Order: sequence, then structure tokens, then C-alpha cells
Amino acid sequence: MLSHIHSEADLDIGLTALRRADPRFGALLATAGRPPLRRRPDGFAGLAATIVAQQLSTASANAIWRRLVAAFDPLEHAAILRAKPHRLARLGLSAAKIRTLKAIARAIERRELVLATLADLPADAAHAALTAVHGIGPWTADIYLLSCLGHADAWPAGDLALQEAAKLAFALPARPTAKEMLALAEPWRPWRSVAARVLWTYYRTIIAAAKSSARRPARS
Repeated sequence: MLSHIHSEADLDIGLTALRRADPRFGALLATAGRPPLRRRPDGFAGLAATIVAQQLSTASANAIWRRLVAAFDPLEHAAILRAKPHRLARLGLSAAKIRTLKAIARAIERRELVLATLADLPADAAHAALTAVHGIGPWTADIYLLSCLGHADAWPAGDLALQEAAKLAFALPARPTAKEMLALAEPWRPWRSVAARVLWTYYRTIIAAAKSSARRPARS
């Protein structure tokens, strides 16, 4: 059984299996088109980038990330472990993110977290290994598994955009909670990350169409 989405061919396999598991995805793909693969680097740098991006605009996160990479080249856990908190703060990192990056660096140093082994674990086990580290929440764990490791079954149930996408796509009465999202996606195993990619793409398509319609001048 394929467990990772590393290539466009892998994505094709996942999309075919997902449509077979839930025919509603055929209609979503017809509306929004094929989702992008969008892979990011893995390892400590990939996990650190996910932490930096939390609760920030893309522009702000990118600016902080550029400063961080410029200050620590290469960006490895040992360098963050040695860095003084005030130096990291000057780069734009919040106190909470500094604590999280330090906790991750310590866990790696002590081999309590071995990032290289996560790709070989089932999604739920890899998720548990990540969230056992102080500061790594469910969203961060799932985004790392999906975007950096390409895990086929990662499912960021707490992602607000994904929740809103599910509401729109399946005509739900309200935006589902993280718990409801887990139940919703259960039939899509082991292709939940493919479902997430389709739903995010559908959401962007619907929002873009709505904005375009709002800008269009009314006919007299």
C-alpha cells in the first residue's frame, strides 16, 4: 500500500482511490481542478518553518524565516539549542515559538524525537510522536506530516480553512469541529491528505469566484 505522496504519479493514485471511496470528490475536482502537490523540505528545518508560520500572515512568516535562515546557516537543531533566546527574539520569533523550537532541539538531541523515522510510521503514530514534544500541537504535527513528509493519511482536522472547505463542499449546516472532521474523514483512510489537498483547492476556488463576483459591476 502506498503510504506517501512524493510525486504527481503518487497523487494520481491517491485521487483515483479517493474518488472510489467517496464519489463526491469527483464533483469537487470537476469544479476546482487538480490540487497542487506542494511539498516542503523535511527534517528540523521543515518543522521549524511550520512552527514559524503559525498564526502569522505569509509575508510576516516569510520575513522571519529569511532572517532565521540567514542567522543560522545551516539551520540545524544544535544551532538553535545553543542560541540565546534574546538573539532569537531579535529575529522576530515570539517567546512561545522560541520555547517550542528549543524543546524540539532538545528532544532531537536526546533522541526522544527522531525525525528520520517518522516517514516510516503510520500517520497516527507519527502524529503522537510529534505532539509528545512540548509546543508541537496537532495542527503543526499534521501539516508537517502532510507537507514535509508527504504522508498520504495525514489529516489536519483543526485547520480552519479545511473545516470551512468541508462545510462548503458537503453543504454542512455549520463549520465542523476538529472532532467532527476526524469522523468525517474516517472513510477516506488511508488517503486523508489527498482529501485535504482537494478540499483546500476547492475552498480557494470558491473564495476566488466569490471575490470576483463581488468586484463585478452590477448591470443597469
